[in-house]
Amino acid sequence: MRISYRPLWVILAEREMSKKDLRELSGISTASLAKLGKGENLTTDVLLKICEALNCNINEIVETVPDDDEKGAANKPEEKKNAAKYKQGTQRSQSL
Repeated sequence: MRISYRPLWVILAEREMSKKDLRELSGISTASLAKLGKGENLTTDVLLKICEALNCNINEIVETVPDDDEKGAANKPEEKKNAAKYKQGTQRSQSL
């Protein structure tokens, strides 16, 4: 699972706010804003500043989404190994 800030972007669009407006209103740094744009992790302090500025709860600006299958398997050696075995098996069956 990973965090997505998609709900935040929806709120900004609904309120016709730019990222710059959000940064100025909330007092977050440009580095934090860049992390938001890349979907990277932020401290809860930064997220709470955004919530205060937008007068909303944290669950209104973030959501959890599943990792991509490839990313999830690449991060877990046993799943990567199983995926490789599956791939070999399907290649073998296709050649028969």
